[in-house]
Amino acid sequence: MNFDYSEEQVMLRSTVRNFVDKEIMPYIGEWDSKGLFQPHIMKRLAELGLMGVCIPESYGGSGMDYNSLAIVCEELERGDTAYRTAVSVHTGLNSLTLLQWGTEEQKHKYLTPQAKGIKVGAFGLTEPGAGSDVAAISTTAVKDGDHYILNGQKTWISLCDIADHFLVFAYTDKSKKHHGISAFIVERTMPGFSSKAIKNKLGIRAGNTGEIFFDQVRVPKENLLGKEGEGFKIAMSALDNGRFTVAAGACGLIMASLEASVKYCHERKTFGKEIGKHQLVQQMIANMEAGLQMSRLLVFKAGELKNKGVRNTRETSLAKWQACDFANKAADDAVQIHGAYGYSDEYPVARYLRNSKAPVIYEGTREIHTIMQAEYVLGYRTDKPLNEMLPSWPFQVDSNLPV
Repeated sequence: MNFDYSEEQVMLRSTVRNFVDKEIMPYIGEWDSKGLFQPHIMKRLAELGLMGVCIPESYGGSGMDYNSLAIVCEELERGDTAYRTAVSVHTGLNSLTLLQWGTEEQKHKYLTPQAKGIKVGAFGLTEPGAGSDVAAISTTAVKDGDHYILNGQKTWISLCDIADHFLVFAYTDKSKKHHGISAFIVERTMPGFSSKAIKNKLGIRAGNTGEIFFDQVRVPKENLLGKEGEGFKIAMSALDNGRFTVAAGACGLIMASLEASVKYCHERKTFGKEIGKHQLVQQMIANMEAGLQMSRLLVFKAGELKNKGVRNTRETSLAKWQACDFANKAADDAVQIHGAYGYSDEYPVARYLRNSKAPVIYEGTREIHTIMQAEYVLGYRTDKPLNEMLPSWPFQVDSNLPV
């Protein structure tokens, strides 16, 4: 495994970091305190080619590899979790799922404008009564001629008020349990669709998160993704991509916590010396550095498997679990290092701690990933190759396809 960044990846990291430093960092404190999501940031990401960073050029993307996507997510979360989340949902959960499972017509209609950043994609799986237990969803899709009629609701949906396209999971046959779940591409403009933001969250306050509702929404049969009954499999493959971006973003939060703490260690003095000279403070700094390096290795290992088109559920689960736990601990230690100031919004570390909690919960809780890893080791769980794997990188796509 090659641990060196390519010249393109070095330039990519520099580009995203400069963007974050200039266009997010100076304003994110205010946006977070007021609960404001800024759609213009998405437009700027599109101008930089970052809304489809690992989507093939033939579908409007930048054609980079999966570890390049990890770099983008890491640098964005160094600025704030809200904008990494936006890219995770748009690219990781939605666009990459369309790339893997969509027909050519669906890819050109929905994936291409998303990769270009003309349209924004989101993901609708979680419901008020269904989180880790996916089979407990209650949203239904009933066949009616050339359409499916969707009824139900989803909650904790990122970009609920911003996205143009939603990848939605609903039962087409409840009697088959998770084998009766199907996936649909739903447009915001379809009659009967509505959304509502959730306010006053603990963290990621600068993100747009909320509920989406389906009241007799008529979805053309052409918007069925995959086949009827493949929704659960599609959702799990989507989570392999979403969890990868969450893990990569967690590296950025560790990095942000470390940078803020190192700066404060040199500024603050107690007992006649910089607090960085105190051994217990050094222990926290060392743990942050160790967590960052270990998390990056886990993320890049999963990314290399993705580049090869190899199923990576186990590796991505481990990366997501460990990186998010390391990020939560790093943010907690950063607040401790800052002392009373860390408990205020005068420094950014309070925001880091608030933001660090959600990734430990969403896209598979810490407990779910713990169980998954134990079951792999014990032999209770194995990964059978999916019939439809992600294309290996560099992407081999017919260049004669219309764009």
